[in-house]
Amino acid sequence: MAILVTGGAGYIGSVMVEQLVEAGRGVVVLDSLARGHRGALDPSVPFYEGRIGDRELVERVCREHSVDACIHFAALAYVGESVTEPKLYFENNSAQGLGLLEGLLAAGVRRFVFSSTCATYGEPVRVPIDETHPQAPVNPYGWSKLFMEKILSAYDHAYDLRFVALRYFNAAGATRRRGEHHEPETHLIPNVLAAAAGRLPFVSVFGGDYPTPDGTCVRDYIHVTDLCSAHTLALEYLGRGGASDFINLGNGYGYSVMEVIEAARRVTGREIEVRMEPARPGDPARLVADATKAREVLGWKTRHPELEEIVRTAWEWHQSHKEGYGSEAQASAG
Repeated sequence: MAILVTGGAGYIGSVMVEQLVEAGRGVVVLDSLARGHRGALDPSVPFYEGRIGDRELVERVCREHSVDACIHFAALAYVGESVTEPKLYFENNSAQGLGLLEGLLAAGVRRFVFSSTCATYGEPVRVPIDETHPQAPVNPYGWSKLFMEKILSAYDHAYDLRFVALRYFNAAGATRRRGEHHEPETHLIPNVLAAAAGRLPFVSVFGGDYPTPDGTCVRDYIHVTDLCSAHTLALEYLGRGGASDFINLGNGYGYSVMEVIEAARRVTGREIEVRMEPARPGDPARLVADATKAREVLGWKTRHPELEEIVRTAWEWHQSHKEGYGSEAQASAG
């Protein structure tokens, strides 16, 4: 039996594949490579290049590899792009996701772990945010994920497709072999580290007068390996007959933009120039998870909660992969 990992050549997906392989689990990856990297996968992992909405391809992959569960990461995830190109997001994240579910059902796959997001909550009315918080996305990215959550609920009721939707807060960090390589890069930690390495002249900080201790936005950062371990626990939970559910993933406390920059200065020992920019519309002052449910339902706990450790693992990966997955030598290193 095998686990289908969609988007397995992406940042989080590749770390998930790494964990599953190390645990001796059968894995097969489906990725369009539109934004993933073939070099992020060990060559021994069965890989299919294609779209997740290709029902016939999904069904064939599942049957050829005796797939009995799916972890679904494949999605577009740039908030700003979703505002300017909403069609891309609704088509890729929602319509293609629907095709994926049809292929899985046709192949008899009934266990599904979904990469969702705290963006489904929208502007927070209370912090920390638990799973009962109202869901009112403020951008098409958040809506595209919420649509999938609603589809999953309906499919659970109608077709016995049991799922766990994991609502991420801010994934960060790296393993020794796999890290964050996006083009363009919009996430704070890799951009701060790029400035430390001299690949960017400065770091833009958007807004300095939020109602937070230092005036900059506060976010909940979670190490990518902790994030992935929750997916394994979710699969095990479903395997024990657990009911479909929605669960937050976060450390439960937040760090400001300036705290992240200061942590990077300590880790790298380098100066990092900061340029203050106007606040971006729709950026909440604080986004912090209440992850109590993950602990209670899944038995999950974070192993790498400290900000400096998260930043350090990312820095080490970027230092050993100066071109990301851009060179053949790095790609062949697995």
